[in-house]
Amino acid sequence: MRNFAPISSLPLRPNRRTFLMGAGAAMLVPGSAWARTGRASASNRITIGVIGWGMMGPANTKAFLLQDDCQVVGACDLHSGHLQSAVDTINSRYGNKDCKAYYDYREMLARDDIDAVMIAVPDQWHALIATEAAARKKDIYGEKPLARTVAEQQAIVRAVQHNGVIWQTGSWQRSLPSFHKAAEIVRNGLIGNVIRVEVGLPGGHHDFPGTVPALLQRLSSLPDKITSPAELVPGTAGWDLAVTEPPVELDYDKWLGPSKAEPYIDARVYQNWRWNYNTGGGQLLDWIGHHGDIAHWGLGFDLTGPSEIEGYGEFPPSNAAWNTATKYHIECKYRKEVTHYPVDVAMTISGGSPAIGMGTKWIGTDGWVWVDRSGFDASNPAWIKGDSLPEEIRKVKLYESPEHRRNFLDSVKSRKPTITPVETAHHSTLPGHLGLISMLVGRKIQWDVAQEKIMNDSAASELLSRPYRAPWRFPG
Repeated sequence: MRNFAPISSLPLRPNRRTFLMGAGAAMLVPGSAWARTGRASASNRITIGVIGWGMMGPANTKAFLLQDDCQVVGACDLHSGHLQSAVDTINSRYGNKDCKAYYDYREMLARDDIDAVMIAVPDQWHALIATEAAARKKDIYGEKPLARTVAEQQAIVRAVQHNGVIWQTGSWQRSLPSFHKAAEIVRNGLIGNVIRVEVGLPGGHHDFPGTVPALLQRLSSLPDKITSPAELVPGTAGWDLAVTEPPVELDYDKWLGPSKAEPYIDARVYQNWRWNYNTGGGQLLDWIGHHGDIAHWGLGFDLTGPSEIEGYGEFPPSNAAWNTATKYHIECKYRKEVTHYPVDVAMTISGGSPAIGMGTKWIGTDGWVWVDRSGFDASNPAWIKGDSLPEEIRKVKLYESPEHRRNFLDSVKSRKPTITPVETAHHSTLPGHLGLISMLVGRKIQWDVAQEKIMNDSAASELLSRPYRAPWRFPG
């Protein structure tokens, strides 16, 4: 297991460089080729390379293609069909054939004429690609969660800070008016002191690319009916039928990267990698960077975290094709002496439970507010009206972003932090990572927020990182 320095060795506590006060004014950050030259390219555009063409890769790229002050000049993916789709989409927008295709992200990052990159790849690749991009002085738009493990997240934060690059996390809910208004209600004290927060996330699994029906059809001849990849385990007839050779268009061994080697099953690759702890983090880690992030934003906890975490979950067999938690319940305690909030705050994170609905709900001494992508509600009906609070009660004005990808480009040019910088992404996902660790060891864990380490529990501490498969090495 690799030893690594605590992230507290770098300036993560609120200070003039890292903390966004009020509307988000901050010091300039040196960094990319764009910042050094004062221009993006010969055409005065920010040049971008995109890495990953699965779920969020196309959506993010298409948003950048709509902006006149940037140009996507390279695309990278390990699946030849996906890569061709990426290049065709980009070239079609510009009416040329200038976008270059790459199978190896390192070749793309070696280009001096690329200012920024968009990273939307499976979680096991986040740390390696992000730290290399930062070392190459590329500004980065990276998907959530920040990384597969706490140690990897710490490595990314160190790389971004050390190299002075701009970072934007794909926690795009901060760029929507309803979430902004909800967080401002809380930050302005309209519900009093918050004593409890409920963070509702999805449970179960979801077949994003629609590969499960074909798998179940292959298994239909078995005497015991199998209804989900979560029932498939090694040493069974179902497993033997599920395992196939990788398609020729995918470099599967490289796709696995630093995660452990395991046989190819089509229903746990592509977008369904989320349901296998070898490559993803299940619904909990897939969503904590959304509703958990918003919970922190309302409380002003972007640079702090919980001191106590206790989680319970329901899991398929640990060696099943899909093995991530289908239900989970996590209790976190944020101590006032650590957060400097007036009172202790309890946070419940729940997935797959009807007791807590999707979204974020802050409960205070004088009221409550709830927000989700599907709606907005509050104890005071007046707060529900309109996209924002009346100006006279906005004593604390949070950072405003009209569009998440647009905000990234603006920060690349201004060198001011984005609405979801790397430190925010790291702290927003910590409750999810620590909750999962608590579930796996079966006990409450104590977290030293300043030193970023689990206290007095060696077995839990081991889960802050994971071994890397050769030839890949932990970054840093």
